[in-house]
Amino acid sequence: MKKNILNAPFIVEMCRATANMYRLGWDERNGGNISMLLEETEVAEYLDMNYVLRTIPTGFDATPLIGRIILVTGTGKYFKNIEIDPENNLGIIRIAKDGTTAELLWGWDDEGRFTSELPAHLMSHISRLAADDKHRVVMHSHPTYTIAMNAVCPIDEKEFTHRLWQSNTESIVVFPDGVGVLPCMVCGTTAIGEATAEKMKSFRLVVWTNHGIYGAGRDMDEVFGLIETVEKTAQIYMLTLGHTQNVISDEILHGLAERFGVTPLEGVLK
Repeated sequence: MKKNILNAPFIVEMCRATANMYRLGWDERNGGNISMLLEETEVAEYLDMNYVLRTIPTGFDATPLIGRIILVTGTGKYFKNIEIDPENNLGIIRIAKDGTTAELLWGWDDEGRFTSELPAHLMSHISRLAADDKHRVVMHSHPTYTIAMNAVCPIDEKEFTHRLWQSNTESIVVFPDGVGVLPCMVCGTTAIGEATAEKMKSFRLVVWTNHGIYGAGRDMDEVFGLIETVEKTAQIYMLTLGHTQNVISDEILHGLAERFGVTPLEGVLK
């Protein structure tokens, strides 16, 4: 007998993460989306892996992910509702052998489908797996202060990264690889997905100007923590904007990097 999937650790973790993101104001209405790569062995404890509920075209050739299983939020779904009704708001898909079709294994019992940003997620998963074979999670959200800081800073990822590092000593330690920045683009398109995936070859964090942020990592805690640290630091930056008397010097930033054994993004520090 299969176990109750509502008790599966990956479902519980997704529910907790989305509830926290909504509570923090990162994902208003149906804004934001998350996808998590799952292992077949962990899913097979809860589902018949040979039973496909229906198939859904992805609109993207995800050949490198054929056979991979992904837990993903649904399009038009409110994060505040995921915790109380996971089966209506989440789905578990498997990339079919043609690379362009998603096999629905569980979820969206209202005939829903995956987030409109799925191509961007799939492209980012492909990029991050090439950089880190332990990669699992892609998270997109709309943190208020991150968007505000991005609006008053040049579209220059090294400058943006430097201002974050100068505002909070934790920043260079948590994301020494920096933050990628894209100009304002139409969301839900192949173009923004491709641009994000290109940045994800070098960065775990990518800001979409006037929109939000993408984060990637090995587990939910890592990705949540990355975005959380950027947002906290952006809040400090915006609260002190125009009144700053003290910023963290490059000398101190070099010292922090040495102290915590991280390598800062090249070209940011003097």
